[in-house]
Amino acid sequence: MSLKTRRLRPSQDGAILNAEGAWVLEIHPGTSYRTRSYSRSPDGVKRVFSGIQPTGIPHLGNYLGAIESWVRLQSEHGSVLYSIVDLHSITVPQDPAVLRQSIWDMTAALLACGINPEKSVLFQQSQAKTAKQKHDGTVGLLTYPVLQAADVLLYKSTHVPVGEDQIQHMELIQDLARGFNKKYGEVFPVPKSILTSMKKVKSLRDPSAKMSKSDPDKLATVRITDSPEEIVQKFRKAVTDFTSEVTYDPASRGGVSNLVAIHSAVTGLPVEEVVRRSAGIDTARYKLVVADAVIEKFAPIKSEMAKLKMDKGHLQKVLQAGSAKAKELAYPVYQEVKELVGFL
Repeated sequence: MSLKTRRLRPSQDGAILNAEGAWVLEIHPGTSYRTRSYSRSPDGVKRVFSGIQPTGIPHLGNYLGAIESWVRLQSEHGSVLYSIVDLHSITVPQDPAVLRQSIWDMTAALLACGINPEKSVLFQQSQAKTAKQKHDGTVGLLTYPVLQAADVLLYKSTHVPVGEDQIQHMELIQDLARGFNKKYGEVFPVPKSILTSMKKVKSLRDPSAKMSKSDPDKLATVRITDSPEEIVQKFRKAVTDFTSEVTYDPASRGGVSNLVAIHSAVTGLPVEEVVRRSAGIDTARYKLVVADAVIEKFAPIKSEMAKLKMDKGHLQKVLQAGSAKAKELAYPVYQEVKELVGFL
């Protein structure tokens, strides 16, 4: 597309826009020029964005419900961004020292699980924000979906991996993108959801609730850094029922079905095959079978994470490089929005 000088007008930040505001010619020192489209994702690539709060060591539900799919998406899409959303984590009170350590721990965990900085942009949210926000506990919790939407749209993301509990948040993000586009032109792609194949991993102690870092019952949640002994203990104490046969029926046998779903996810076997192979095993023995499968899955991750945590310099370099890339993507979008809404 050619640019006609007579149709160009200066933008607020000194760049040059055409009459529609869709193309920009930036003037750099040394008379270096380049053009960029603001109305679509760069080069028409699919851009995946997702984030995770640094609120403790990731657990089995985080891994199976999100992180494992993040690793896969690195090879399926041309542009992938994963954010450690530390600004979102302060929607509830945080101890500064604990928060800093949690950021290191989450970085190490993601790298150990297979997030590759050569294939994706891994960054710390607070290092890449053009404009930082502060929130107290109450307001932050109420506005969390809007904060999430801002992150997704800031990078002109086209796809967002989500679990079932995030569907309504995605609908809000899509509505906000459409509303902005209707008023100011086609600025943001309307992002699509990528549903993770794994349903919610349930609490080992309460099959009606999802597994959570904040569960007060320490036996309810399996963390990726748990020792083999801890994992065995937690699965041994998992709530099932009084039927000894291993079957998959989430509606009537929530506890056993949760174990079967976990077993299927960590081994890669279909649920039907897991049930078939478990014929003749009572639930007490089956709990230990699942525990062993989880231990085997997490062993290399746990070992790699321990090594990474010993090298904070490396972790810092990864985050700084990722944050620089994320900022480079976010800045022109931020400037474009400022221009469109009339900010100086």
